[in-house]
Amino acid sequence: MGGKNRAALSLAEKPVTCLKGVGPKKAERLARLGIRSVQDVLFHLPVRYQDRTRVVPLGSLRAGDEAVCEGVIDHVEIRFGRRRSLLVHLSDSSGRIILRFFHFSATQKNALSRGARLRCFGTVRNGPACLELVHPEYRLVREEDGQEEEATLTPVYPTTEGMHQLSWREITGRALELLGQDDSGLEELIPQALAERHSLGDLASALRYLHRPSADAPRSLLQQGRHPAQRRLVFEELVARQLSLRAARRSLRQLRAPVLYGAGELRRALIAALPFELTAAQQRVVKEIAADLEKPLPMLRLVQGDVGSGKTVVAALAALQALEAGWQVALMAPTELLAEQHLRSFRDWLEPLRLPVGWLSSRVKGRARSSLLEALATGEVPIVVGTQALFQEEVAYHRMGLVVVDEQHRFGVHQRLALRDKGAGQGEVPHQLIMTATPIPRSLAM
Repeated sequence: MGGKNRAALSLAEKPVTCLKGVGPKKAERLARLGIRSVQDVLFHLPVRYQDRTRVVPLGSLRAGDEAVCEGVIDHVEIRFGRRRSLLVHLSDSSGRIILRFFHFSATQKNALSRGARLRCFGTVRNGPACLELVHPEYRLVREEDGQEEEATLTPVYPTTEGMHQLSWREITGRALELLGQDDSGLEELIPQALAERHSLGDLASALRYLHRPSADAPRSLLQQGRHPAQRRLVFEELVARQLSLRAARRSLRQLRAPVLYGAGELRRALIAALPFELTAAQQRVVKEIAADLEKPLPMLRLVQGDVGSGKTVVAALAALQALEAGWQVALMAPTELLAEQHLRSFRDWLEPLRLPVGWLSSRVKGRARSSLLEALATGEVPIVVGTQALFQEEVAYHRMGLVVVDEQHRFGVHQRLALRDKGAGQGEVPHQLIMTATPIPRSLAM
C-alpha cells in the first residue's frame, strides 16, 4: 500500500485551529460535524454547487433562478406591514428587481444609498410588485471594475449552527493552501499501480477539484456523485474501510467476549410495538447478529444500508439482546446531530419498555455529567448514546457487552478500539456492530 511516512500524516495531525480564522469557538462548531483536523476539513465535501461564474441581466431573470445579478440602486425604503422589511430597488438597462431584507441594521441601510452599484446572488422569487431576492448575498462594486466573474463553481457545504457558507469557503480555501504546500501531507492508501489501472488520478488533485471545480465543470455529474474526482474518493473510502476492519479483526483474534443470551421477551415486545413490520432483509440480519452475540468470540459485524433502510432498529434489537443478558450497550456516532437522532429513536422504542437511555456528549457538564458517569459505572443506566465523549478516560462502565458505532470511518480504528477497551474486564471485550451508509463518504451521498 502507499507508504506511511511522517509527511503523509501531517494534515491529519494538524488541528483545525492552525487555520487562520479558526479559534476555539469555531473549532467547537466544527467538532459537532466530526471535523478536528485539517484533513477532516478537506474530506468535508460540498453537497452541491452554485454557478456564480456569469452575471445575468435583470431582464433575463425568472422566478426560481439561482443567479448572480448586478444593478444600480434607484431608491431604498422601509416598508411596514405584518413584518418590517428593508426594500432596495435595483435596476439595469434590461429590467429591475427588489432586494428584500427582514433583518437589517441602520448601518446596513445607510450603506445602501441611491446610485450605488450592487452585485447580488440569491434565489429569484415572485414578489407583489416585481421579482425579488430575499436576503441575498451582496457586495458594493464600482462600474469601472467591470463585470468581474468567479473563476470556479461555488461549493455549498453541509453545515451546523453558527457556520455560514462564506466561513466554509474561507476554511476550505486555507486547508487547500496547506495541501498545495505539500501534496504528501495526505496519506495515499491506493497503490499507484492500482490507481493507474483504473485511471483514478491522485487524491490531492481530486480534493482540489471537488472543493473548487472549474467554471466549465459538468455540474450534472458532480450533483449525481459520478464525476471521476468523486470516483477517486469512493475508491479511497473502500480501501480505508477494508484496512480499518482488517486491523480491528486482527486485534480481536486472541480476545474473548461475553455470551449474550436472552429469552427474547424485550425483543418481541419492541417488534410488536413498532408501527411497521421488519423486512425480510432486516429479519435475516437480526437473526445473524443474535447468533453472533451468543458466541464467546468478539463479534465485528458491518451493517450497511442507505439512510432510512432500517439499520437503527436492527441495532436496537441487538442492544435489547445484550440488555436481556444483563450487559450494557453504548451507541456512538461521529456528530452530535447524528447521535441525537439515535437518542430520540432509542428513547421512543426502549423507554416504554422501562429501559432508561443515557446521553453523553461534550455538552453534558456539571451535575448532569457526574450523575450519568456514576450511573454508567454502577450499571443503573443500561444503555447510553453519545459522541466520542463515550470513550474519554473518566468514563467507566459496569459491564459493557455491546458497542454500536454509526459511520465508524469518521472516528478511526484507534478511537473505536478505545471504546471497545472500556468494556474490557476479566479477559473479555464487548461485541461490536458498525452501521454505515452506502460505501462512499457521507458527503458524496447526495
